Amino acid sequence: MKWLILFGLIAAVALLVSQMARAGELPKVGDAAPDFDLKDQNGESHQLKDFAGKWLVLYFYPKDDTPGCTQEACAFRDDLSKLTKLGAQVVGISVDDGASHAEFAKKYHLPFPLLADKSAEVAARYGALLDLGVFKIAKRYTFLIDTQGKVAKVYQKVETSRHSTEIIEDLKQLSTKGQ
Repeated sequence: MKWLILFGLIAAVALLVSQMARAGELPKVGDAAPDFDLKDQNGESHQLKDFAGKWLVLYFYPKDDTPGCTQEACAFRDDLSKLTKLGAQVVGISVDDGASHAEFAKKYHLPFPLLADKSAEVAARYGALLDLGVFKIAKRYTFLIDTQGKVAKVYQKVETSRHSTEIIEDLKQLSTKGQ
């Protein structure tokens, strides 16, 4: 009986690992950013090409209205004028639906698009998907995309309390390098 339980646990872990491995590879610095076409909290469609000529802070987050996600979103909201002065726009993406995004945006007065990736296809293309089979969640990754639509920086370890400040500093440095 113990062997059967152990075998079952090993099989479950193997299945979990194989599911997690399905997510795409992370785009590398210099790669063209993967395209997307998703609706925001207001039902408006957004595509990567809509941001051509501007810096794009494309951040993936796990879940609307959770502590870390709220802290990150509110920091972007509070720093939005600094980001805008640097020529950047902010866009959040999670696998939550548009109604959830609308409530989250309204509750915290978030003035930027929150895109609903219900199929999790965009998160997978960015390597930002944790796929647990029936349960999918976006990883907390951010991609700084330059004015030409190329990945300028990838953030895989995000500290929500200082992330927007980190991006502002990186934008200042990248902008002076002629990006």
